[in-house]
Amino acid sequence: MKTHTRNQRLSLLLLVVAVMSFSINPISAQKSTHFPSDNILVNCGSSGNSTDDGRTWVGDSNSNYAVGTDKTITAIPASQDPSVPTVPYMTARIFQTQFTYSFTVSPGRKFIRLYFYPSNYTNPNFVDSDSFFSVSAGPFTLLSNFSALLNGQSSGQSSLVREFSIDVLSNALKLTFAPAPAPKNAFAFVNGIEIVSMPDIFNSGSNAFNQPTLVGTTTPFLVNQNTALQTVARVNVGGNTVNPPDDSGLLYRKWEDDDPKYIYGAATGVAYPKDLNVTIRYPTSVPSYIAPAEVYGSARSMGPNPSLNLKYNLTWIISVDAGFYYLVRLHFCEIDSNVAKSNMRVFDIFINNQTAFTAFDVIAQTNGGGLGVPVYRDFIAFFRNTTESQFLWIALHPNTDGKPTGDDAEMNGLEVFKLNDSTGSLAGPNPPMFMRKPANPTPGAPNNGSNKSHKSSAAIAGGVIGGALALMLVLLVV
Repeated sequence: MKTHTRNQRLSLLLLVVAVMSFSINPISAQKSTHFPSDNILVNCGSSGNSTDDGRTWVGDSNSNYAVGTDKTITAIPASQDPSVPTVPYMTARIFQTQFTYSFTVSPGRKFIRLYFYPSNYTNPNFVDSDSFFSVSAGPFTLLSNFSALLNGQSSGQSSLVREFSIDVLSNALKLTFAPAPAPKNAFAFVNGIEIVSMPDIFNSGSNAFNQPTLVGTTTPFLVNQNTALQTVARVNVGGNTVNPPDDSGLLYRKWEDDDPKYIYGAATGVAYPKDLNVTIRYPTSVPSYIAPAEVYGSARSMGPNPSLNLKYNLTWIISVDAGFYYLVRLHFCEIDSNVAKSNMRVFDIFINNQTAFTAFDVIAQTNGGGLGVPVYRDFIAFFRNTTESQFLWIALHPNTDGKPTGDDAEMNGLEVFKLNDSTGSLAGPNPPMFMRKPANPTPGAPNNGSNKSHKSSAAIAGGVIGGALALMLVLLVV
């Protein structure tokens, strides 16, 4: 009995020492430092529970979340795309009038993910081209006149997830779906709803070290509990897709790979993983839930040729809606053992053809942390209201002012979030059927023969037109 007590005391002592060591050491490789208080998965249009990726989805029929479902319709898609998972996409809740889901949650910021499978639905029949609707959460409009069909066709996706982040100030979160006024048979639908508690990773006041400013100015920009956000892009630069179960902090985010969807131009640089002797070590200023180690463990640089690197920009391009501010979060971590000191890789960061940061040195930004220590920086970009398609450009270019030992640039991850407008809306227009990337406006970018190609095309067109005119003239003389 005494031995058992003595062992208990020893275990307690070791635990205290471990906690003290963790507190003293500012660098940690902990997998997760966040455990969500709310983790809700709703399989809409279903009456039972289903499991996918080890997580349980609860059917909304007769649930506490959806009171009054007798006034709605449950339906199944007329067909299933092989790439679309069964849960939660193979059942839907359809609304021909306004309907509200009510969730009891803890106060704080939440991820809200809405799952859509644009399809013709049966029992009874609903045509996907008639589905236009709005979704609101408290005072925020998340979607308006939204067509899952048009958005899916434009992006080439069979199923869609729309992710939002709002700060819930009470114990109640309400999601309201409402059909649009037109067309005549308009209806709303949803296949799945996910609500996950998250740390307030956007609050500017919580991290003065990373206070964002409006690009092109020195004006600080406040992101607080009154700000709602929609995820536009979340990218693991130079690496593979990180699926939700592998995300850090149990936040279940999806990190897409950047090639070829986001990386721009023929000069795409070099993607590479971290060296085997490098360990990702999170400082206190970058909790592990900011981004998983898999994101910081891969990167894309310009390549080993300094003279070539000075002739182009490493560029990413993302389609956005006009009339909104955007939070641009860039993730960096030196994972190449050959770049272990300051002034070895220094570069400028451009956003929308404006200088966002001059002479960015990842090692220097870690404040002595060195290799394997992540940092991230936030920037704010604004797009004026226009009917033209808008694109967000992020470009890196070597900075040679301090005569660094190498002429290169690198990045590990990027995120783009739309911020609500003055009316509390995040809703943008439905996209056109096809969207083309515009010509590259970023500073220092190579033309890659584009001018030559343009001149050649003009010469060919001119020759064809000239020949046709000559033939008409001959026929007229005859």
